[in-house]
Amino acid sequence: MANPSLKIQLSTLPNSPGVYQFYDDNEIILYVGKAKNLKKRVASYFTKNHAYGKTRVMVGKIKTIKHIVVATESDALLLENSLIKKHQPRYNVLLRDDKTYPWICIKNERFPRIFPTRKLINDGSEYYGPYTSMKTVKVLLDLVRSVYPLRTCSYDLSKEKIASGKYKRCLEFHLGNCKAPCEDLQNATDYHRQIAEIREIIKGNFKSSLTYFKHQMKAFAQEMEFEKAQRIKEKIEVLENYQVKSTIVNPKISNVDVFSIFSDETHAYINFLQVSHGSIIRSHTLEIKKKLDESDEDLLQLAVVELRQRFSSESKELYLPFPIVLEETLKLSVPKLGDKKKLVELSLRNAKFYRQERFKQMKITDPDRHTKRIMGQMKADLRLSKEPRHIECFDNSNMQGSNPVAACVVFFDGKPAKKEYRHFNIKTVTGPDDFASMEEVVFRRYKRMLNEGQNLPQLIVIDGGKGQLSSALKSLELLGLRGKIAIIGIAKRLEEIYFPDDPIPLYLDKKSETLKIIQQLRNEAHRFGITFHRNKRSAAAINSELEGIDGIGAKTAEQLLKEFKSVKRIKEASIDTLAKSIGMVKAKKVFASFH
Repeated sequence: MANPSLKIQLSTLPNSPGVYQFYDDNEIILYVGKAKNLKKRVASYFTKNHAYGKTRVMVGKIKTIKHIVVATESDALLLENSLIKKHQPRYNVLLRDDKTYPWICIKNERFPRIFPTRKLINDGSEYYGPYTSMKTVKVLLDLVRSVYPLRTCSYDLSKEKIASGKYKRCLEFHLGNCKAPCEDLQNATDYHRQIAEIREIIKGNFKSSLTYFKHQMKAFAQEMEFEKAQRIKEKIEVLENYQVKSTIVNPKISNVDVFSIFSDETHAYINFLQVSHGSIIRSHTLEIKKKLDESDEDLLQLAVVELRQRFSSESKELYLPFPIVLEETLKLSVPKLGDKKKLVELSLRNAKFYRQERFKQMKITDPDRHTKRIMGQMKADLRLSKEPRHIECFDNSNMQGSNPVAACVVFFDGKPAKKEYRHFNIKTVTGPDDFASMEEVVFRRYKRMLNEGQNLPQLIVIDGGKGQLSSALKSLELLGLRGKIAIIGIAKRLEEIYFPDDPIPLYLDKKSETLKIIQQLRNEAHRFGITFHRNKRSAAAINSELEGIDGIGAKTAEQLLKEFKSVKRIKEASIDTLAKSIGMVKAKKVFASFH
């Protein structure tokens, strides 16, 4: 660290929890971070060799360090969150605000209306949410309106105006959707009892509503009012069906927030489930783009604070996949088994599913980002120094040693480039020797590419195990390319990935995209090689049939095939037709041999 000013700033930092801010020479904020010990954490940026490129670039730009001391690490986390949202520093993960999320409003009125809104007005009304989509809000409001008759008009239903007879009942009353409080046919006490039960339903608690309706149904039945009892029963069934669909394992689990995280090389996906009375009342997945190779612990910690603030969660208990530091008033659990563990697993499945959906959308809307992500994943999985934008795969094909050939297929950005495919006739090897054949074709391929000044691939894939890989390595060594191009072998039976000078194979996840691309390469090389081999054998068989005729050589056989396309047509042709192509003397010989 050459900057003496930074040394002085570092030396005066306290050993206390707090938040640090990095600024460049234009006083533009670069990064906001939290620390249990400010001095140690900030000093680590200047004493470590950072493997991640963006961190090195950021550290090189730092000219000023500012800090804010707080009482605890959890306070530092809250302050970090608010500063990131306020300043949106270039090297911090971005946290989008929640201005566009829908809420359910219970209006502050004598007879409250209930409706969806995206605007929060400070007029004493109650707001529940925000919800992750308007669809969720509409489903919940449809449920409420199918059970409770509520007014939808915006009239001022004061006692004076109702008493004056200013309003008349509307169509909603005649349809049974409203009890006409505008004409004093429903009193405020009964209406507010409905509102109290609706509040509980919105929170996920159906108990009070179900209890009330069941008592009411029994009362109507005892009074022989069976039609009214049936209508109440239908409302009970609506509530119970909705409750069954949203109940998770154990209905005793209540007022709990569940979080999980799934991350790849470039992004993290944090899922949030809000559970109330055994029901999931909210599910949301937050996608975060990594900026400085942040750990899952740091990202989950940041996301928990953000999501709880965004959705106004007051739950005091959290289920998490691993321990993190949060407010001391919260109860944090890392479930190991049972219903609680199942909830964390469900949250993780939601995060993975969201990621898969984003990838499907990305292929259509942002193919460049999709390609970059795939290449980054392959680079990490296969321990490469560069992204394998250009990959070549080799495969040998022979049958009982006859007509040995080899194939080379080429992929750019994980996709086949069929115009670049090449096939090889084996020239220097006699008999079915896969190792020697591999050595020959790899040498021929890259010697030519070097001579012609072509761009070399970042990765070579050899269809075969350690033997074929060793043979290919000999050729790269002769050409001076060993260590300059990454090379791996893939064995068919167990899909083992072999690396040079490493006897222990790598086993990739069967569902991984890296393995799928390698398998596609291998299958393409096999298909391309087999097709070429089959065509070569067919041509050899046809030529031998024609060349076996006395007086007919290779050139004449080629001329006949070019003209008639197949041996069958040659057999069916008349002497005169054959003579037009190869002359009468040879035509008679060919005709006589087939007839």
